[in-house]
Amino acid sequence: MRVAFLGLGIMGQSMVSNLVKAGHEVTVWNRTPGKLVEGAAVAPTPAAAAQGAEVVWLCVSDTDAVEESIFGKDGAESSLSEGVIIADSSTISPSATLKFAEKVAAKGVAWVDAPMTGSKIGARDGTLVFIVGGAEQDIERLKPLFAAMGKKIFRMGETGKGQATKLAMNLQIAMIYEGFAEALTLATKLGVDSQQLVSLIEATMVRSGVVEYKAPNFPLRLMHKDILLTLEAAKEARVKLPGLQTVEEIYELATEDGNKDLDYAATLTLLEKWAGVQVKGKAA
Repeated sequence: MRVAFLGLGIMGQSMVSNLVKAGHEVTVWNRTPGKLVEGAAVAPTPAAAAQGAEVVWLCVSDTDAVEESIFGKDGAESSLSEGVIIADSSTISPSATLKFAEKVAAKGVAWVDAPMTGSKIGARDGTLVFIVGGAEQDIERLKPLFAAMGKKIFRMGETGKGQATKLAMNLQIAMIYEGFAEALTLATKLGVDSQQLVSLIEATMVRSGVVEYKAPNFPLRLMHKDILLTLEAAKEARVKLPGLQTVEEIYELATEDGNKDLDYAATLTLLEKWAGVQVKGKAA
């Protein structure tokens, strides 16, 4: 398939590489010039990348970046024609997704939201799990691309439902890891060996896939962005999330403490600082 791929960040570069290896014709655009993927053509703008494409695939940082890439100056919208599918693997606002989908639908263009999980390693190995919202016929057309980049697709409903589900997933990740970090900090402060605590956790019902396979190299600033998106979506739906509101305060303080570009596990650093203990290096 002819694919315009917008965004060569933490995940995008490996995703494009796997699309090329699978034999797809890929043209890439990245906000910061200079990033290349062997076998993929490079375009100076999203509009240029989207010329003649059957699919425009996005993997950019946030809602504003998606909007700018499609609808901004030199955005892909000017190159879209009837029958094109936009697939968005960014994690953005569900309500904004519906707004964007409605705008391109006027041109006969479909919008599929396809955020993913599996981390940088999953992107490299082509083992991502895609969380998808969109019409079944559009998802069916995208299956060769999903197969090149991932191992599973979960269709969660119509457009917007993929993003809604991804926010629910990240809510759990943030809260589960925060509980783990706070437990390590308290145990260390009370004189418990943190490695023994980790061994106990792994042997009991408290064990968690989040802790065992914590996504490496996912910056705290991006997880914080996802937490804020989740709280915004909850406010729109008139749902209270008191636990996540508290976790967001921790992320805000960790950001102010200079940790925004570290892995999101850096919230532990802040807890250590407050408690006056050091648990890093002792625990898994």
